[in-house]
Amino acid sequence: MTSTAPEDTEQLDPRRWVALGVCVSALFMTLLDVSIVTVALPSIGASTGAGPSELQWVVSGYALAFGMVPIIGGRLGDDRGRRRVLLIGIAAFVVCSALVGLAPTPGVLIAGRVLQGLAGGLVNPQVSGLVQQLFPQRERGRAFGTIGAAVGIATAAGPVVGGALIALGGPEHGWRLCFLVNVPVGLLALVLCARLLPSPPPRDTSRPLDLPGAALLAVGVLGLLFPVVQYDADHDLRLALLLLPALAVLAGFVGWERGPGRRRGYPLVDLALFRIRSFTDGTVLAVLFFCAYTGTPLVLALFLQEGLGYSPLQSGLTASSYAVGAALSAPVGGRLVARLGQRVLVVALGLFLVGVAAAAVLALALAGDVEPGTVAVAMAPALLVAGLGGGSVITPNQALSLAEVDVRGGSTAGGVLQTAQRFGNAVGAAVITAVFYASVSGAAAGGAGRQADYGRAYASGLTVSVVFAVAALVLAVRDVHRRPAGG
Repeated sequence: MTSTAPEDTEQLDPRRWVALGVCVSALFMTLLDVSIVTVALPSIGASTGAGPSELQWVVSGYALAFGMVPIIGGRLGDDRGRRRVLLIGIAAFVVCSALVGLAPTPGVLIAGRVLQGLAGGLVNPQVSGLVQQLFPQRERGRAFGTIGAAVGIATAAGPVVGGALIALGGPEHGWRLCFLVNVPVGLLALVLCARLLPSPPPRDTSRPLDLPGAALLAVGVLGLLFPVVQYDADHDLRLALLLLPALAVLAGFVGWERGPGRRRGYPLVDLALFRIRSFTDGTVLAVLFFCAYTGTPLVLALFLQEGLGYSPLQSGLTASSYAVGAALSAPVGGRLVARLGQRVLVVALGLFLVGVAAAAVLALALAGDVEPGTVAVAMAPALLVAGLGGGSVITPNQALSLAEVDVRGGSTAGGVLQTAQRFGNAVGAAVITAVFYASVSGAAAGGAGRQADYGRAYASGLTVSVVFAVAALVLAVRDVHRRPAGG
């Protein structure tokens, strides 16, 4: 499978950059809803009467549904037209956001969040597929850089935006604004995408969806993600037993795709994708890196709020240096990838490791000896460096992973890559928070001793993040010797 650049088949669309901006706004909306809800949970509980387990599912329901859909959504986009599936996804996301924002009971709220996650999972693979479709190879790094900036900002900006909306609407209605704000944004994106995105080329036949493959994949991914996500709430190691049937179902999916699905002529995932070394390595690197990248701000929030007594908004503002670093570096990484190739990932991962390690050392050195506010200020430069490194990984890895993929399967390949990222998010959050709470189990009742205990716990969690990032760095260094500097 080789990439087919747009200039090889058709004239470049002069509106492609404007169209990308609109697509990225829709993408940003779906990613923001992953993190914005975290600061809204206390208000949701007080307003709706939701208990701890129900509040956990407000978060987990979205994450699980979001992770199940990208590959299936990518296949639908490749076969039925990315513009059409993107519009359906945005429209569904708007409707579900309104349902969540107006939900009268916890049950309706959770159901709306699950449906919202399914809609968000439809949107994301279409954006990466459209980059493959609209942009020539020489411009894709910059285009993916725009996407990477959106990912970096959305990851850390959610708590800040959520805190501001709750302050604006008050404890009773503010949490509803966190979801209702998607309605006008989504409607505007829907109208602009309909006007700016090209219609799919005419096809002689409509390829049917591989329903058995889709069912096996959905059940397998759900079984893989559920115990990892649920561990955050229960901290019950017996949940790991659920991974065994999930792996068996995924093995059945691979067998189906290799056998009956391929013989029928329309497999859900063309397994030849994984014979493309750059795509396979990029997918593995995405899992490893997102284990480290997403878990880092999560344990920062636990350290600041539980250990130092910060409010959710104060915690979100402290993490903003991480988001700023990612937002600044993602476009730069996208521009450099065409010239430096895999070397960008090596430098970026090294920078990320330096920032995370410095944050761990500072937490150990300062947490027990200075005022809590001083700790956050002192750690801001280290978080900025980590963000600069992290933002420079996402964009180049996406561009390099998809560089050799045929544009006709770009959304499916993007869906695989995004499922890998979602799995990395879930594993990183579960493992790093487990280490954090295990380290803090003997925390002092209060005062400086408690701060020191939480500082050690934060450093322990970041050590796990470093391990994941080192594994990603080893893979990137190995790949440098295989690829030319420009690819």
